Amino acid sequence: MGWCPEDGDELDQELFDAMAEFLGQLLRQGGRLAEEFGVPIFAIKALHRLGTPVTMKELGRQLHCDPSFVTMIADTLEERGLARREPNPGDRRLKNLVLTDRGLELKRKVERALVGQMPWSGALDRDERAHLLRLICKVTGAAAARQAGDAPTGEAGEVSDTGHEASLAVS
Repeated sequence: MGWCPEDGDELDQELFDAMAEFLGQLLRQGGRLAEEFGVPIFAIKALHRLGTPVTMKELGRQLHCDPSFVTMIADTLEERGLARREPNPGDRRLKNLVLTDRGLELKRKVERALVGQMPWSGALDRDERAHLLRLICKVTGAAAARQAGDAPTGEAGEVSDTGHEASLAVS
């Protein structure tokens, strides 16, 4: 606490502090899961994104990382027998990353563990979780618009949540 100017809104400071604590808890939880399953946390994030074969370029876009890091992710998953590279049928210059049976099984286990450990699972009912999701999408949409240089549109700064992937698909 402490960045809020004298004439600022203390609620904004409290929101910032609460979000920082919440994100810290999620990161620590992710670290524990990574340790439990014996894979780096970036591999867990990649496993979640991999369902159907995806080009390494597309995986990098989804994970918001540069191509060299995607190569490291692919190497890590391959070394553990969780994924393999295959030529893309539409463009053989591209490589798809495909989960192996072992990778699919680990993905299912990790996602079951993730869903079961999410703090909102036990604290919020279904309607509250849906409302939280709408609020998170609204805030992330506004942040994305600000980064893109666009002003949020709609009444009172409302931002559409269209296009945000917000669900955790568990197989």
